Amino acid sequence: MEPNEGLNVNSAKGSKGSGETSRILFEACVDSLEGALAAQECGADRIELCSGLSEGGLTPSAGLIQFAIRSLRIPVHVLIRPRGGDFLYSEPEFAIMLRDLEMAKEWGARGAVSGFLTPAGDVDRARTGKFMTAARPMNFTFHRAFDMARDPCSSLEDLIAIGADRILTSGAQPSAEKGTALIRTLVRQADGRISVMAGGGVTESNARIIADETGVREIHTTLRGGTASRMQFRNPDVRMGSGQASSEYEWKTADKARMHAIRKILE
Repeated sequence: MEPNEGLNVNSAKGSKGSGETSRILFEACVDSLEGALAAQECGADRIELCSGLSEGGLTPSAGLIQFAIRSLRIPVHVLIRPRGGDFLYSEPEFAIMLRDLEMAKEWGARGAVSGFLTPAGDVDRARTGKFMTAARPMNFTFHRAFDMARDPCSSLEDLIAIGADRILTSGAQPSAEKGTALIRTLVRQADGRISVMAGGGVTESNARIIADETGVREIHTTLRGGTASRMQFRNPDVRMGSGQASSEYEWKTADKARMHAIRKILE
């Protein structure tokens, strides 16, 4: 695979019965250059690059996007999401998203990840189509906004009609492990027309079970562990974020041991 070459989606659409091996594609969701490099070292096939994982993922900074693309051999797909909360965006927010997309594309990203819903809870076909057209020739993944949609099966057909490359879903449940029944239904309904990638609470303990029970060929996961600060002086009375429970002297980053484990499990 050429540096940052986008995945040929057709390689992930088939089933074991079509002659493919049992190896499952492993997409690592990371929010730092350190995490991206660790994921690549541990055998990840692709990176979803973001920030703000505590809010479900936000658009990463310009610097992070550029350094990740320059530093990695595997494809970098950039999350475009301007804020936390719902997926019904104002006109200014959508304009910002298109600009962020334009820059990520210019810098060499091989994929874009985003999602748009209508007030009624359907896929916003107009905005999704406009965004995806602007993204080409990059790959396009409709993210877990899909899980907030009113009718998953109808939404899948909408995204197939628009021409999206994949959906990321937990099966409209808090985790992919709880949503295996719907994910399996979506894989069968898709029938190779779009890739269905399972994500949400996927770990080294349940990844193979989820893949085997649903038939997905792609797994999306965030595997992190605590990292202790090297600060010697510490003020335990101050918190930088409202309602933040954790200390400023510890944060989460990619856990190499867990990533190595999930890569081995998914072979």
